Amino acid sequence: MLKIVLDAFGGDNAPEATVRGGIAALKESDGFSLVLTGKAETINKIIDAADCGDIRSRIEVADCSEVITNEESPTVAIRKKADSSLVVGLKYLKEDPDCKAFVSAGSTGAVLTGATLKVGRIKGVSRPALAPVLPTVSDGNVMLIDCGANADCKPINLVHFAVMGSNYMNAMFGIERPRVAILSNGTEDHKGNMLTQEVFGALKSVEGINFVGNMEARDVLSGKYDVIVSDGFSGNVCLKSMEGMSVSMMNLIMRGVKTSLRAKIGAWLLKPVLKGLMKKLDYNSNGGAVFLGVEGLIFKAHGAATEKTVKKTLLQAKAAAEGDLVERIRTSLASVDFENLVKAE
Repeated sequence: MLKIVLDAFGGDNAPEATVRGGIAALKESDGFSLVLTGKAETINKIIDAADCGDIRSRIEVADCSEVITNEESPTVAIRKKADSSLVVGLKYLKEDPDCKAFVSAGSTGAVLTGATLKVGRIKGVSRPALAPVLPTVSDGNVMLIDCGANADCKPINLVHFAVMGSNYMNAMFGIERPRVAILSNGTEDHKGNMLTQEVFGALKSVEGINFVGNMEARDVLSGKYDVIVSDGFSGNVCLKSMEGMSVSMMNLIMRGVKTSLRAKIGAWLLKPVLKGLMKKLDYNSNGGAVFLGVEGLIFKAHGAATEKTVKKTLLQAKAAAEGDLVERIRTSLASVDFENLVKAE
């Protein structure tokens, strides 16, 4: 039975939300077990208070004395806190052949740094990338890769992102030929900076990649694309802008509803539509972002993850493990002659 490691003490609402989210995931889906890392006494109290029943046999608790916080330097914390819930969890992923995935809602920097240092990159991957999957207006999904792990990128990095993202969307959503685009300042072939222009030429030559050209940030959620390739700086700005806009729009709608009786009646009539919109925009309903390019599956849930978020992210991780995603990426990378596409230095 495959194992998934859960950093029980990572996140603003840990350990209560993380442990309960793990229990909820086990209840919803069989075929996997959990390793919960953190302070065993606290974790066991939460487990004992929950109605676990038969799933208790699928839970293993790994006692850890330390916790890495958001305020700490990721590199320093990873090196000095060897007995933290995060580092111990990554060690399980690296050393236990049955452990196929790791999930944490803890410090993003620490998770990404720890994954790279403790688990290691897939051979041929220049840089791993953080890649959330976002809901589109056409009721589909789109991956934004990278959204913050690599602020400065070389062309080879973005080409690797395209290969990894395309494999993920194929494995997880069954999209036969995922449409891959580059985030740019226009859709014309000649648009973009020096980085995106070189990547544009390279992606046109990669076999197995359904490259459809440049795209603008306004079309991220349009449903026209399946994978959007970007450097981490631009991708993070794009993602945070969309998050801020969605919150602002909902606030404006709620303020507008209160302005008149007519607005209140209209809001009442539109209540099912507004509830559906809020659910679509709620990160708690969408799970976590995958960190692609390391020798194991790493999923980073939102820092304010609730029980529902943790459950959803664990089920994502299980699906990716069952789809043998790491091996698929490894095979795809090995089949491409990157050196003749872009300079790999």
